[in-house]
Amino acid sequence: MSEPAAPVRERVDTLIEGALVVTMNAAREVLVDASVAIAGTRIVAVGKASDLARRFEARARVDGRRFVVVPGLVNAHLHVSTEPLTRGVVPDDTAFEENVFHWLSPLAAAYREEDELLAAQLGAAELLRSGTTSFVEAATGWHLDAVVEALSQVGIRARVGRRVWDLPADPARFRLSTDQAIAALEEVLVRHGSHDEGRIKGWVMLVGHSTASDELWRAARELADRYGAGINFHLSPAPSDPQWFLARYGERPVVHLDRLGVLGPDTLLVHLVHVDDEEVALLGARRCSVAHCPTTALKVAYGVSRCGRMPEMAAAGANVCIGTDGANASNYADGYRAAYLVAGLFKDARRDPSVFPAEQVLEMATLNGARAMLAEDEIGSIEVGKKADLVLHDRDRPEWTPLHDVARQLVYSVDGRSVHTVFVDGRKVVEGYRLTSVDEERLYARAGEAARQVLARAGLAARPRWPHR
Repeated sequence: MSEPAAPVRERVDTLIEGALVVTMNAAREVLVDASVAIAGTRIVAVGKASDLARRFEARARVDGRRFVVVPGLVNAHLHVSTEPLTRGVVPDDTAFEENVFHWLSPLAAAYREEDELLAAQLGAAELLRSGTTSFVEAATGWHLDAVVEALSQVGIRARVGRRVWDLPADPARFRLSTDQAIAALEEVLVRHGSHDEGRIKGWVMLVGHSTASDELWRAARELADRYGAGINFHLSPAPSDPQWFLARYGERPVVHLDRLGVLGPDTLLVHLVHVDDEEVALLGARRCSVAHCPTTALKVAYGVSRCGRMPEMAAAGANVCIGTDGANASNYADGYRAAYLVAGLFKDARRDPSVFPAEQVLEMATLNGARAMLAEDEIGSIEVGKKADLVLHDRDRPEWTPLHDVARQLVYSVDGRSVHTVFVDGRKVVEGYRLTSVDEERLYARAGEAARQVLARAGLAARPRWPHR
């Protein structure tokens, strides 16, 4: 009598075997000795290693016994096109208005197309190497074609836009009439609606603050509705925004934008440190997303520990997520460092250790960020059918030893330095702590030279307090 035929195993591209897998699924399961199977760009199975070994034959196998596998972080706010080349140039004792108008805007105006390409590559490299696989660009750059090219080459997931406003007259390079600003918004959506199978998408993005007319705000909403895109902008990091709206319209910024019909579940507002009870309630009622950038708020002295309302926003129903902002605001793009601050800042401010526990902070850094990107069905957790955006942390490091509670370990103990391997869309973009798509040494050399030229064109220079000889 012949032996029964062995079951035919399904062919997959990659099988990560025997890892500790933090799924972020509905039950928030952490799977021990588990495997993740990837076919094409998506996850096709998650489960016990022994079960998946019987089911699948893989073209590439990853021994996961030394790794903790987590969903890629989502950075809800990052200036990737105009700041990485000038990291740390702005002195850390400048007030908000000086920071933006004396330093950041003139520096941005000095960037050329090749500079924005290099800056985007450098920023994306830092994101990927520290465990962030998706981000929302802050849209203060000008050369979006170059930025998209750079992000596509490095292999990250992004929502992008370009600098759009219609009220400021300076810098002259960025001056736009209302009609020009509206046309620029639509051009982004038409020209950059979707790249690399939707990995990079153009959005309706305004600089925000006090830089847009009501006509431009209304046009932004109409375009978002027509093209199915998100809306993203800065608002109320400092008291100057509420003061401007009150003087001009007699109402606070969130109230005014709600009256214009701007707010909704597709709206991502950045900073929102200076809001009142009515604004908090509106953000929750409209199910808006709010990008909390803790390092910027602390470093630029927004007053977040004194008057920030992020816990109340979350309780009201707003989708609070995490951003790292610019290279002259937080000065880093490591989402784990930002998550640590999110977990600790309001515990101390409220003298309440129950505020923003580690598990909620991880949700903010993954699932909430995915929702802010309008991609909650695609990313943010390790589940069958979702995109294979995965980060493998190396447990053979002191900050991972011992390991008792993986959520607290991820928020309080580790950072991006333990990120060994990263997948985006099932493609390995970081392996052995190095990018796979970019010559890093060449990138760093070119970025350093470009940075010197940007500063020279802007007529600005770093002002270190210690003598350099």
